[in-house]
Amino acid sequence: MKQLIRFFLVIMIAGVAFQASAQKTQKLGHINFAQLYEQMPGQDTVKTSFAAFQEQLQQQFQAMQTEYETKLTDYQNNQATMSSIIKQTKEKEIVDIQRRIQEFQQTAQEELMAKENELTAPIIERARTAVNEVAKENGYTFIFNSTEGLLLYSEPADDIMALVKKKLNLK
Repeated sequence: MKQLIRFFLVIMIAGVAFQASAQKTQKLGHINFAQLYEQMPGQDTVKTSFAAFQEQLQQQFQAMQTEYETKLTDYQNNQATMSSIIKQTKEKEIVDIQRRIQEFQQTAQEELMAKENELTAPIIERARTAVNEVAKENGYTFIFNSTEGLLLYSEPADDIMALVKKKLNLK
């Protein structure tokens, strides 16, 4: 009998809790995060630093490419007069330079991505923090990134761009 009473009591509490949570209104908002990111201060510093890093890598690549072309041209011009041991050594050098160039390209690509992440992470984090604060301060339940296109349908929601820009003192 006690178990039956407990069972009904649990069912009633769950029903009341479900009904209360179902009655809570959901406040939805959206923001074009890419647009916000572009307006954040520090973009010029990020672009300048990234371009300088990219230029460094480009110069290193160009030096390797020049070395390769020089050795290849020398080999092609003088191979008729080379002994077989010198030919083999020169061919091995050329193949080694090709391998190093390929490895450099792969590593450079990874380093460029890492540098971009390193430079942009603080700006993105500031923007996310501002969005979270604005959402909490204004009672939003959900904020969607309208840039991503993840939401296929929703009823009209508030665009909080102006509130976040105000929070960050942006014009």
